[in-house]
Amino acid sequence: MNDPTIENAIRDNAAGPKKAQGDAGSVEQHSIPEQIEADRYLASKEASKQGLGVRMTKVVPPGAV
Repeated sequence: MNDPTIENAIRDNAAGPKKAQGDAGSVEQHSIPEQIEADRYLASKEASKQGLGVRMTKVVPPGAV
């Protein structure tokens, strides 16, 4: 269920610098653990859309009044 674009973004961010500074200002990325946690959160949200894995039913034996 992992989105390839999210995996690619995490991979690209891990290869790049954490913080960059230039004439226009500075940019800082989220840390790798934060990105992984965000990916897990999004995956759990996607998995919860499919419904529960347990189904509750009431069993009534035949001939019972």
